[in-house]
Amino acid sequence: MVRIRLDPAQRRDQLIELGAKMLSIRGFDDISIEEIAKKAGISRGLLFHYFPSKRDFHLAIAAHGSDELLAILKPNTDLPPVEMVRDLLNRYVDYVLENRDGYTAILRGPSSGDPDMRSVADESRKRIVDQTLSFVPLPPEQITPRIRLATRGWIAFVEETTLNWLEDQEQISREDLIDMNIRALPAVALSPEVAAVLLAAAGMDSQVPEKHLG
Repeated sequence: MVRIRLDPAQRRDQLIELGAKMLSIRGFDDISIEEIAKKAGISRGLLFHYFPSKRDFHLAIAAHGSDELLAILKPNTDLPPVEMVRDLLNRYVDYVLENRDGYTAILRGPSSGDPDMRSVADESRKRIVDQTLSFVPLPPEQITPRIRLATRGWIAFVEETTLNWLEDQEQISREDLIDMNIRALPAVALSPEVAAVLLAAAGMDSQVPEKHLG
């Protein structure tokens, strides 16, 4: 392979992107430094000029995935609030389906026990909380610590239900998965009054439909 000369920042970004692509189809333990170096047209040793260790390379890949997910989840403010959440959840499920192995590795794989890897995931959730609450129809002074904590819990709920659904997509439809997660946000994070207003505005009954019971 012909080596293309890049400046240090460009080379570092190239290596992270190659690692991210590899992570999307395999776990961290199966990322091949040799294969990535070959694709980049550099030596294995030069890769470690940009990343002190394989662990540092993995952390950079995870941070890149976090930035990518946050960009994908940028809300479409032209939509009403509930439809905005539906749109975000559809894009989230698309992302998880396209990056199944890598995303699962970050949240559930052996590397998820690494404190620095957990910090990357936690910072990602914090940023998603901020982004989610930016379009909730409440004045900033009404965004209480309780609402922020509950929204963080909702994000964990969405992660868990989606990852479990990935393992058995026959248990419920994708549409039902997204509908369940939409209903969970106002139910968990907002007052009953605000939740009722949001669901009514979207033409959704505030009660859980019978097909979701039992």
